[in-house]
Amino acid sequence: MEKVMNILKPKPNPQQLLRDWQRRLRQECRNIERQIRDIQREEKNVQKAIKEAAKRNDMGSAKALAKELVRSRKTVNRLYENKAQLNSISMHLGESVAVARTVGHLSKSAEVMKLVNNLMKAPQVAVTMQEFTKEMTKAGVIEEMVNEAVDDALDSEDIEEETEEEIDKVLTAIAGETAAQLPEAVRKQKQKQPENSEEAEENAADDDEELEEMRARLARVRS
Repeated sequence: MEKVMNILKPKPNPQQLLRDWQRRLRQECRNIERQIRDIQREEKNVQKAIKEAAKRNDMGSAKALAKELVRSRKTVNRLYENKAQLNSISMHLGESVAVARTVGHLSKSAEVMKLVNNLMKAPQVAVTMQEFTKEMTKAGVIEEMVNEAVDDALDSEDIEEETEEEIDKVLTAIAGETAAQLPEAVRKQKQKQPENSEEAEENAADDDEELEEMRARLARVRS
């Protein structure tokens, strides 16, 4: 019965499909903008913590936080790229519908398929892109992707390693001269630590706990 109803149900025209796709693309862009704001808000807390760690000569914590900051900034850059590609998809879909008014049907778009494939690698929008892939394939806008290709796209996100140069640059920018002398500061910190000091151990445990909590918050808004 359901199959019969689906057959009898009128198919949406290209203009209806475009309006629906563009509406959802705009929503994805808003989601990305919100995530960027969340990350940047948390980054301000991390920058403050880096300065505080540098002042107390805890350059180990400062460097760990700087590494998280480098990762977050790379995530923000990727999110801006994702947003730009979503806007490009919307623009190309508009062009496809304009052509459809002349030829009577939606034509395949190599550019849309390329952009969708790129966004399949982005964890933040991968699920949405899977749905778009099915719908656009059915509408004839892109070619069908085999399951293996979809899996490869989802698994192929490049994990960039943060270089020491990038981390030190962030430290220097935020903590100034103290961070620029990081290796010496770390050595001094180890030399100054009293042995078998219960108070020092408690302070170190508190600092570690605070550091892990901040890194966890930053990781959550990045995901």
